[in-house]
Order: sequence, then C-alpha cells, then structure tokens
Amino acid sequence: MPDPARRAAIGFQGGQVLTLRLSDTQLTDLRGVLREGRERWHEVEAADGAVVVDVGQIVYLRVESDEHRVGF
Repeated sequence: MPDPARRAAIGFQGGQVLTLRLSDTQLTDLRGVLREGRERWHEVEAADGAVVVDVGQIVYLRVESDEHRVGF
C-alpha cells in the first residue's frame, strides 16, 4: 500500500512558498537533507511530479497535521 500524500509547504528566502503533496517517505528524506545540510540541490518526488529545490534557500517546512477537521 503506497504512502498517503500529505500537504507540505516549503518556504524559501525571499518569501516564495512551494506547496506539494508528499508521502511520509519523501517528507522523512527532505527533513534528513535539511538537518544534514550537506546537499545543495535535492529532488523531491511529489504526488504531481518531481521538483528540484535549492536546500540552502529553504527557511521552513510546514506539514499539515493528520487531523481531519469538519466545520469552520
């Protein structure tokens, strides 16, 4: 069974935000790359295609929680 995709927002220096749907495996990989800081460029395989990001320009990674809310 494939990993369900979760919405993640990658914020870059300058204010640009890239919103992607990533599997838990891809999120774990991206978090590891951000922690290590050794790679400059990293390919992220999102649900709707691959994107290569400049890790040195990322200022935050926000991931939606698993909670599902109904209402306002």
